[in-house]
Amino acid sequence: MTAAQLAAVPDALLAARAGDGDARAFEALARRHGPLMRAYARRLTESFTDADDVVQESLILIWSGIGELREPAAVKTWMMRITAHCAVDLLRRRRNHFDIEALADEAGHGPTPEAAAVAEAGIAALAAALATLPEEQRRCWTLRQMGGLSYQEIAEILDISTESVRGRLARARIALIRELEDWR
Repeated sequence: MTAAQLAAVPDALLAARAGDGDARAFEALARRHGPLMRAYARRLTESFTDADDVVQESLILIWSGIGELREPAAVKTWMMRITAHCAVDLLRRRRNHFDIEALADEAGHGPTPEAAAVAEAGIAALAAALATLPEEQRRCWTLRQMGGLSYQEIAEILDISTESVRGRLARARIALIRELEDWR
């Protein structure tokens, strides 16, 4: 089967085949969900380098455990949960905090110096506001806003109820609105 054909295969079938040792099926899963895993890891770790390390560690764990996956259809959620755990473990090991200046530097530049300054200040303000959130709220917000995941998927990844997800997101939104009031 070619890479293009594998790209059209549903996650459940790829996960089942990868669980049986099919490296090409696993590669297709990694290509399909790797960008989302990296974006989520990047948001949690605030570092491109750390995000790459987290994704690499996650993929190793996923490959070694995919044969034990009970629900192949839920492979995306399972992969995101492993990514979240690896990112949190990395942060705990490093006791890393937001580096607002580095985040602003990575923001890129707009077409004019004024636009660049506004964009950088906005990103810095968002980074600072996110840094004030409790970790649980920040993780929910990141999965929802950056990962585009549903409440159910977030609940599965974080191993909490959908009601808890709703509550954490509501509290995160309220806190962010307060913190970013000047940016409205």
